[in-house]
Amino acid sequence: MPERPFLYEPSERFGEGLTTRRPWNVAALTSVERLNGRVAMVGFAAAVLGELLTGHGPAGQVIDLLRWYLG
Repeated sequence: MPERPFLYEPSERFGEGLTTRRPWNVAALTSVERLNGRVAMVGFAAAVLGELLTGHGPAGQVIDLLRWYLG
């Protein structure tokens, strides 16, 4: 049984997808946004924990890491 060729979505102009009546894949968008939110929460918790441990904010931690790496 031959495989069906993969059909790409037609290309559209910039921003056109936000204004057309074409339905969005809401299930995929929901899962992607849920994952983005969870990753953001983990990153924020890591920044707070790092600040508690080092006494420096996120920018200070990056600067300290660069000094350690380059020094």
